[in-house]
Amino acid sequence: MPIDQTVRLTMAQATVRFLANQRVRRDGVAQPFFAGMWGIFGHGNVAGLGQALEEMSDELRYYRPQNEQGMVHAAIAYAKMKNRLQTFACTSSIGPGATNMITGAATATVNRLPVLLLPGDIFASRRPDPVLQQLEYPLGLDVSVNDAFRPVSRFWDRIERPEQLLASLPEAMRVLTDQAETGAVTVCLPQDVQAEAYAYPAAFFAPKTHEIYRAAPPPEALAEAVALLRTAERPVIVCGGGVIYSEATAALADFADGLGIPVVETQAGKGALPWNHPWNAGPVGSNGGLAANRLARDADLVIAVGTRLSDFTTASHTAFADPAVRFLSLNVSARDAHKFGALPLVGDARAGLEALLAAAMAAGYQTAPAYGDTVETLKAEWDAAVDGLLRVETPERLSQANAIGIVNGALGPRDVVVCAAGSLPGDLLKLWRPVDPKGYHLEYGFSCMGYEIAGALGAKLADPSR
Repeated sequence: MPIDQTVRLTMAQATVRFLANQRVRRDGVAQPFFAGMWGIFGHGNVAGLGQALEEMSDELRYYRPQNEQGMVHAAIAYAKMKNRLQTFACTSSIGPGATNMITGAATATVNRLPVLLLPGDIFASRRPDPVLQQLEYPLGLDVSVNDAFRPVSRFWDRIERPEQLLASLPEAMRVLTDQAETGAVTVCLPQDVQAEAYAYPAAFFAPKTHEIYRAAPPPEALAEAVALLRTAERPVIVCGGGVIYSEATAALADFADGLGIPVVETQAGKGALPWNHPWNAGPVGSNGGLAANRLARDADLVIAVGTRLSDFTTASHTAFADPAVRFLSLNVSARDAHKFGALPLVGDARAGLEALLAAAMAAGYQTAPAYGDTVETLKAEWDAAVDGLLRVETPERLSQANAIGIVNGALGPRDVVVCAAGSLPGDLLKLWRPVDPKGYHLEYGFSCMGYEIAGALGAKLADPSR
């Protein structure tokens, strides 16, 4: 189209049209990035985004929630089920409608899951001042409650002129689709600017596909990793959520099988291997099990894949007790890859595991058969311990372990358990036995109480067959 061609839209209409034309593609498969927009309309967004969504309902589907925090959590769960390749936008009124989304923003950012938040904001013109639900901050007239989103967002902006969308929304999309940077993105929309019209370049609304590339670690880093691996007699793989988001579960199984290395699970990584896989030693850390924690205790090399290595995973840095233990970390995020002084392998989990396996096998590396025997013995002991825990009966009441066993046994292999907070995540980590990578859905990065209800809705929307 001619570069000087324009289309006159309100800022709110331009926002909806832009979002409706954003797509992502990974491994040759393309899909819309936004499945729709959740929103509760009131003072601050009804006359702008509300009108735009009504007029453009054929371009972006609208979903009506009952609570702003709940809608954000539903969007997060949807993104988790979709491996970060699809999510929702969420809009709210100003004041309490906006602040209700702050906890959801933190949940998304801590868990590295994409969600776009579009809170209504006070008048940019400041002519009606103060408006209903406005916080009057004594040190600055440019501050609203939406500034509270700054520390819990991966990108934050406030649109004070309609043409600012031209810079803001592409940057929002860059962050949302960047597998290393993704999290909550907040773009605040003052209610008067939402209704202002502007002659936008028509090219701004052209369909845009964001490529999700699988970058393998560079050859030099792989060579260092193989040299480190060849010194290891008791290596352990710590499996994080990045394995599942990268769709690297088959690559992880090949890596463990090919090199003879046990896998221990985090909350986000549980289910990457079926519970009964011979190299799956179960959960590690503060809430972990016998097999994984003994292997972690004695490990001389920890291979972290797609994990943040949080305190519950590492038992506050006490799980790995060998004084000479070394760390090798494969992560799409450079920050996470450098934790624990690890040798960093910055790259996609699937591409990295495949490349490291090929390099290690070319170097002739494999653990000794005796180590495999140890893993087999510990796994058998742990599986027997879980069997025993699930059978323990408590007089006059049903124990939490009994309930977990009954529900797990009643569900099919593709059904999903959703949880986030309380004592249940610890017992689920030990006792639940998933056989599908999407069968265990725990939000344990922020461990936000109440996520479970809205999260279950988001998970069901993402895959109605489950």
